[in-house]
Amino acid sequence: MVRSRIRRLLALGCGALACAGAQAATVTGVVKFEGRVPNLPPIKMDADPQCAAKHKAPVPSEVLVLGEGNTMANILVQVKSGLPNQTWPVPKEPVVLDQKGCHYVPHVLGVRVGQPLKILNSDGILHNVHALPKVNKPFNKAMPASVTEAVETFNKEEGIFEIKCDVHPWMRAYVAVLAHPFFAVTGKDGKFAISGLPAGTYEIEVWHEKLGTKTQKLTLGADETKTLEFVLSPPTR
Repeated sequence: MVRSRIRRLLALGCGALACAGAQAATVTGVVKFEGRVPNLPPIKMDADPQCAAKHKAPVPSEVLVLGEGNTMANILVQVKSGLPNQTWPVPKEPVVLDQKGCHYVPHVLGVRVGQPLKILNSDGILHNVHALPKVNKPFNKAMPASVTEAVETFNKEEGIFEIKCDVHPWMRAYVAVLAHPFFAVTGKDGKFAISGLPAGTYEIEVWHEKLGTKTQKLTLGADETKTLEFVLSPPTR
């Protein structure tokens, strides 16, 4: 009788914890641009000769970065709703935002609530990191050549906000602070994958800095993988 009771308790524990991981679902997909591709001028860095000297060719705009077939980079994809009411472990390793070639790298990123954001200055010149959250505490941090690293954390969940450089006004990065790990940022192939989801019905949101957001709903069973395609386009006049 005691062994039988232990087996039942173990089974219940598996259903609440371990089996949730074993029966994790995945959503994959691609984000594409539709419409006339604008002729965006390259970034002008002439205002700072040290920045201009870091590039042998014109630096393309980061506002719209397309791959083959008009797939879109720099799209933040996240589970917007449908997650169970629980918490997930926060990674101890930091998310890294570098200042390299007078760019922020990456251009778009997600960081967990309470996870360190490590800001690097790989350029060896003066930068100024000016974060503009509305929920979390803003900061404005000078990083001269002698300061190669700084660390910040955000203690509250917040939608996407801007980080800019007051010294180099073309430098922009976009940060989302998330309470869960179910997000991704696309590369030039436009692809994303979010795994480890419990079975359920979810709203998946994609975000672009100029084209806004778009959502789709889907239902995932245990161990199921489904694929979505998002198409973003400029607003019609």
